[in-house]
Amino acid sequence: MRRVVVCAGGPREELPDLSAMQSDQTIFIGVDRGALHLLNEGIVPKEAVGDFDSVSVEEFQLIQSSVEKVDSFQSEKDETDTELAVARAIAYQPEEIILTGVTGGRLDHFESALQLLYRSQLANKDIVLFIKSSNNELSILHPGVHRVKKIVELPYISFFPFGETVVGLTLTGFKYETVNARIEMGMTKFTSNEANAEVCTISFRQGICLMVRSSDS
Repeated sequence: MRRVVVCAGGPREELPDLSAMQSDQTIFIGVDRGALHLLNEGIVPKEAVGDFDSVSVEEFQLIQSSVEKVDSFQSEKDETDTELAVARAIAYQPEEIILTGVTGGRLDHFESALQLLYRSQLANKDIVLFIKSSNNELSILHPGVHRVKKIVELPYISFFPFGETVVGLTLTGFKYETVNARIEMGMTKFTSNEANAEVCTISFRQGICLMVRSSDS
C-alpha cells in the first residue's frame, strides 16, 4: 500500500506513533512545524510545506538543510498550510492519506482539518483519508458497505452525520447492532459503540457519515 502521512504542527503529545508508519511505501510531508516534529522523530520528510510562522529562524534553517523540497508561502493566502500539503499528498496518487498533528491545539484549526478531510474524501473516492492522533482516528464514509477491522487500541466507535441525515444505517458485528436506522443532525445515539467481531460491517443508503474510533487512554 502506498501511503502519504501529512504531519501538521499540533502538539507533539497528540501525535500517533509516527515511527510505526515508516515503510518503503510511505511518504511523509511536513506542514510548518510538523516538519520539525518529523525530524525530531528521526523521520526526514520528502517535502515541507507552509508559511513556517510557527518555527524560529534556526528551526527553519534546520528544515531547509534537512528536507530536499521546501516550499515556503506567504501567511496571507486563501489555503491553509495543511490544505496545501494534502493537495501535494493527493498528487502522489496513494491508496491512503493519514493527516496528523491537527488535534489538541486550536479548535478552529481542528474544524478546518475536519472540513478538509470531508472535502478531500468526497473528491477522491479512490483514496482512503484519515485524521489520526495518539488516541483517535476519524474518517468519512460514503453510502455503501464498509468493513472495518477491530482495533484493540481504539475500542470505541462512534457515528455522526456530516452535513445531512444518514439513512438506512445497519451495523453488524458490533456490541450494539442496528438495522435501517437514521442519524439526524444533533443526534448522539450512536456514540461509543464497540466492535464484537474481528471484522464489522457498516452500511447505509444515503448521507455522509463521520466515523470516530477512540480510546480512553
